[in-house]
Amino acid sequence: MHKAFLLFLSLLTVQLAIGQSWQSQLVWEDAEGRLQYSHCDKGFLLPDFSHAGYQGGGIDLPQMNVVKTIEPIAGDNTAHIQAAINEVGTRTANTQGLRGALLLKAGIYEIHGTLRVPFSGMVLRGEGDGADPTFNTVLFAKGNTPHQRDVLVVGNSSKSNWNSQISGSKSNITSELVPVGTHSFDVEAASLYTVGDQIIIYHPCSQEWLEAIDFGGVSDPNELWSVNQFPIVFNRYITAIDNNTLSVDAPLFYSLDKSLAQSYIYKPNMNGTVYNVGIENLRIDIETLGGTDENHAWQAVRFKSCENAWAKNCSFVHFGQSGIITEATTRSTFLNCNALDPVAIITGSRMYNFNTYLYSQLNLFENCYARNGRHNYISNGTSTTSGNVFLNSISDGAHSVNEGHRHWTSGMLFDGHEERNLRREFVLGLYNRVDAGTGHGWSAVHSVLWNCDVTAGGVIALHEPPTAQNYAIGCTAKSITGRPYSSIDFPLGYVEGTNQPGLYPESLYLAQLSDRKGVSSSIPVVYKPLNDGLNFYLKGNSIFLTGVVMAGGGENIVQIYDMSGRMMYSQKVYHLDQGYALNTALSSGVYLLTLSGSEVRYAQKIIVK
Repeated sequence: MHKAFLLFLSLLTVQLAIGQSWQSQLVWEDAEGRLQYSHCDKGFLLPDFSHAGYQGGGIDLPQMNVVKTIEPIAGDNTAHIQAAINEVGTRTANTQGLRGALLLKAGIYEIHGTLRVPFSGMVLRGEGDGADPTFNTVLFAKGNTPHQRDVLVVGNSSKSNWNSQISGSKSNITSELVPVGTHSFDVEAASLYTVGDQIIIYHPCSQEWLEAIDFGGVSDPNELWSVNQFPIVFNRYITAIDNNTLSVDAPLFYSLDKSLAQSYIYKPNMNGTVYNVGIENLRIDIETLGGTDENHAWQAVRFKSCENAWAKNCSFVHFGQSGIITEATTRSTFLNCNALDPVAIITGSRMYNFNTYLYSQLNLFENCYARNGRHNYISNGTSTTSGNVFLNSISDGAHSVNEGHRHWTSGMLFDGHEERNLRREFVLGLYNRVDAGTGHGWSAVHSVLWNCDVTAGGVIALHEPPTAQNYAIGCTAKSITGRPYSSIDFPLGYVEGTNQPGLYPESLYLAQLSDRKGVSSSIPVVYKPLNDGLNFYLKGNSIFLTGVVMAGGGENIVQIYDMSGRMMYSQKVYHLDQGYALNTALSSGVYLLTLSGSEVRYAQKIIVK
């Protein structure tokens, strides 16, 4: 994320937005450009989702130099590629813990087994994720040995999930109530910890808590949730210690109520976790017979026991269950990835194109595209999964609902999500699934749909869970209902601004990230009304700017960013009072235009139609 973009986005006021705009009653930007929050009618605040992503959000992915290059060979390339992975992975790391990139030149690499990248500080990189092997790197998974295998595993496939406690590191949380969104709490023995320690915050699945949530909200007596079945856990780092008060790096996505369960913390044994590992610019395709064939590779890529991992500019095709599945994976980014056209029977446990599974927390899926899955985007990880964000994602032709799927996922954000080519009316949900699957019950809590578009014909299901809330703010839909099926009728969650265009900020995640990462400046910021500020109009492929005289003269710079922070244009300019043409063609969308000089900074959103 570009620092200049974060700076200027944090300084924008709502008066600078072009066209009709409105702000939520629960979170809004004040006159100083800072976010303010208000409690919903149940007394909850929207949590801060900005800690999702590589190294906790707002940090650019590392750029690793190529240290080894290979080309495809005839026949099975599994051993050929694995040997190269092992060579790069055992190189001496630099002072940043990075080893370098293995480059797979363009071509088709047959994969008859499973590739594994269990090394920290390396990248598996191709030359493109398209279908043409002349210019792109295609890993083509052939055969079905073993049955329904993973094609690529990034991380440690044998590592356990955060359950191993370091001896003597457990301490009870003594705060009577730790509200959702909180970063700090009191413990019995703060002396056991130091700043920088990684901890697990553990909320037991107690009888009292189960009674408070109606045993998961299921109706089948055989599916009622049971004691110890679904504990809530949060993976965090300690950032400060003040007497017996600990502060952590990211908020909690569910309240810890001592009257319902005695929560505690401990330091986990994280040996075997893989850090700073990624895949880039490659395509994984899987050989199938099409139709309902299930005798083929099942997961295109599994991220397991990773932290600060990533996938960038990758495509995954014809998998049985997932294009990307994450497990015990935290603080990772999946950017500009496609998960397309799974091949399987259209039924349970299949066709989850982007799948956040057990112990997946604080992960960002940005600018991703999913096509023809059952659940194109899903939280399938139960109460151990939280804080995951789907930002500016597109779901095309889903056979079922994009949703929190089962057993108390918390803090899930769909931000700027778009549904295309609807196969059914009900397409997006944060709701109680009752007896679906294995008594899935309350599938998501304290989760948010922000500025989502399910078109005029799509329906959103939004339920209010006991002890929690769900939100749909600024969404476009045929309806938002607490009764997606005739047999289900639960209280409606918090709904605001349905089918009302102009929600500001357009992205909750980016606004929260900007608010958290905003950089102060000693240079004054100039705000002017639109009729006396930086005016613009379009003519051909140019944007013409008029109406601003920069104080002090000298060199000025105009820059344009898209809403994900990518710089689209940068140009030194002079004499803006006489008008200036920016010779750049922008596609339709919302952009941030910034103007900076020796004494003045100016920022304005523009909309190109």
